[in-house]
Amino acid sequence: MKSFKTHSSHWGAFSGRYENGSLEVRPHPGDPHPSPLLGNIPAIANSPMRIRRPAIRRGWLEGTPGHAQNRGADDYVEVSWPRAADLVAKELQRVYGNFGPEAVFGGSYGWSSAGRFHHAQSQIHRFLNVLGGYVSSVNTYSSGAAMVILPHVLGPYDHFDRKSVTWDAIERSSELVVAFGGMATKNADVHGGGISAHIVRQKLNGASARGARFILVSPLKDDFPAEVNAEWLSIIPGTDVALMLGLAHALVSAGLHDRGFLDNYTIGYERFEDYLLGRTDGVEKSPEWASDICGIGADLIIDLARTMASARTLITVSHSLQRADHGEQPVWMGVVLAAMLGQIGRDGGGYAYSLGALGNIGKGQLGVPLPTLSQFKNPVADFIPVARIADMLLNPGDAFHYNGQAMRYPDIRLVYWAGGNPFHHHQDLNRLRAAFKRPETIIVHETAWTSSARHADIVLPATTTLERDDIGAADRDPLMVAMKKLIEPVGEARDDYEIFSEIARRFGKFEEFTENRTSREWLSALFETTRAALIAGGHDAPDFETFWDRGELSLPLKTDDGGPARAFRQDPAAFPLKTPSGKIEIFSQTIESFGYDDCRGHPRWYPPGAKAGADESRYPLHLVCNQPHQRLHSQLDYGDFSRSTKIKGREPVRINPADAAERGISDGDIVRLFNARGSCLAAAVISEEARRGVMQLATGAWFEPDDPAAEKSMCVHGNPNILTRDVGTSQLAQGSTGQLTRVEAERFAGEPPPVRIFEGMTFLDEAERSGTKAATGRSASPTMARDAPSPEKLILTHPETEQNNP
Repeated sequence: MKSFKTHSSHWGAFSGRYENGSLEVRPHPGDPHPSPLLGNIPAIANSPMRIRRPAIRRGWLEGTPGHAQNRGADDYVEVSWPRAADLVAKELQRVYGNFGPEAVFGGSYGWSSAGRFHHAQSQIHRFLNVLGGYVSSVNTYSSGAAMVILPHVLGPYDHFDRKSVTWDAIERSSELVVAFGGMATKNADVHGGGISAHIVRQKLNGASARGARFILVSPLKDDFPAEVNAEWLSIIPGTDVALMLGLAHALVSAGLHDRGFLDNYTIGYERFEDYLLGRTDGVEKSPEWASDICGIGADLIIDLARTMASARTLITVSHSLQRADHGEQPVWMGVVLAAMLGQIGRDGGGYAYSLGALGNIGKGQLGVPLPTLSQFKNPVADFIPVARIADMLLNPGDAFHYNGQAMRYPDIRLVYWAGGNPFHHHQDLNRLRAAFKRPETIIVHETAWTSSARHADIVLPATTTLERDDIGAADRDPLMVAMKKLIEPVGEARDDYEIFSEIARRFGKFEEFTENRTSREWLSALFETTRAALIAGGHDAPDFETFWDRGELSLPLKTDDGGPARAFRQDPAAFPLKTPSGKIEIFSQTIESFGYDDCRGHPRWYPPGAKAGADESRYPLHLVCNQPHQRLHSQLDYGDFSRSTKIKGREPVRINPADAAERGISDGDIVRLFNARGSCLAAAVISEEARRGVMQLATGAWFEPDDPAAEKSMCVHGNPNILTRDVGTSQLAQGSTGQLTRVEAERFAGEPPPVRIFEGMTFLDEAERSGTKAATGRSASPTMARDAPSPEKLILTHPETEQNNP
């Protein structure tokens, strides 16, 4: 009997063993609340969704005129690894040679692996930098607006996203936690790079047992753990800033704002107060004004403001609030509200952005550095905000603004993607489909046949973490894990390092990319970064082989000192914030100087959907497109746990009983959600936990169009991004606005189209490719794909390579 081996994942450390064709997974014994998402892992080993051989889209391979228009609806041809690597190398040589590195977009989103070495984002960026560089992206879909606004207001993003209020401080000191957007523990089930102990639930329970009070501000009741009995303020989606302004007005009206703190630690409060009290625009942002907008009673707003002023209060703002129109505003206004209370820097009080959004945020800081792979320096200056990829592909040369810069979209000829699934993260998928038909070539490394793979020209099968050795380690997690290979590579899958090494060899760049190290030698070398720091600090510092044999290593944590906010409060002269003024910027002269109409010098109220105009108002229901509880983003949607939550094979959508009754919708019905951008099918779940007028459909269901060849398709599986708007939060951050949209819903009449996204792909055999017989295809079943011989090579000419394929 095989023994269990240590491993790690974004949703928890675990051990596993593969025996008799099945994978058994056990959570780490030190994890108090293991994530149920571990239940998705066993499917990796045998799923028909795994990509088993390199595959080339037929239209691209044959050089068919206008072939790019068939992306997403074309056949694929499996080829040998040498042929695939040759095709990739020749196409890269063509584009770099004819158009330069400014014509190559290197896409990756960083969630592909919990390992420090086999991290697709590091690997692809290192590889493309060796070749000469690439157009990059900045920020994230999760927190694009916050990553831009916080440095203007408080200082470096990571200081206040990761280094402010800890769970220990909440457990020991917080008296009132007001959570705008909530703290859903499903989000804390995951963390990039790994998480060895899920502690959020127990820390919240500890604070609750001590008497702390929790206020949930959200249109969804379950955005906070039920056991802490949070008081639910059922707010209209997108109106949190109005509520915050009403609370601020109530503080000023009662003289409860901390003028001493505002005078000593902030700049620009007077300009903001003029706006708050209506001196600049004639509109007082009173509790009554706020009540009409956000749907919460004025008396309740006044009572909450007084309670906040009399208690050790922590204000938290979730990722979700800034993934909407003018998403910078709730992040900024939350800071202002905390400053008005004078709580910033106090133990268990003040302000915390994104607390609860990831499993390790709120834990103590590590006392040693983690191993990282150098990506080298990118010589290309061009970049885009990550959520503007469709704009870039559709509008090369067009001007756009970002964080005070006037920029233009580059003309991208080749997209190379490794790690991440843009058909999960991005909005308005019909628009994204059109954008993906613009580049001359799209290359992806993928583990499974996601929509991104199905819209690519060259698909290279990548291994998952289960099929390779690596080191698992994450910021703020005190456990480093020896991630030991649990299964052999599925089919002919290779790790990204091996793939890039072979392509680099064709450029004469093998030694520069690999430094003549094997993967194992890289793990040992990277481990030394952490080991040297452990030795210097007098901690346990085994050599690499000893660590590997042990399977894990405990890392030291720093003392919880309250971070930059505490130091600033105690001595603002000695520890100024890294803002232009050194203080909290309630009014930012820098932002005001940009001259943006949609983000001015202080936080203010912008009605949600203002950019969409009358078109959006035609749809009466708010759709909340939040993170799923059954998977990480779209990862392992084919896993057992994720699929167990589907209803009739489709993603569940929650709807309030009153809204359902008005539309004749019953529990379990297949419903069609639609707006001007598109439509999708989902299965209705009648729930009082969604506010009236609100539906909730989680992201991450693999996109399956009813007609892949149509310009405008319906997703039959339930991906809400067919409905969301592809516009930036503002000219300042250009972040994603995918959290909220407006829709109508109706019971689907007749027999709904089947969901087939998790069925195996089919590939053309040699005779079919040469057109000598009718196409029948063959399934990429595990047995057939693993055992099938390599197809014979065809001599085909691709007009854009101007060379014969081997």
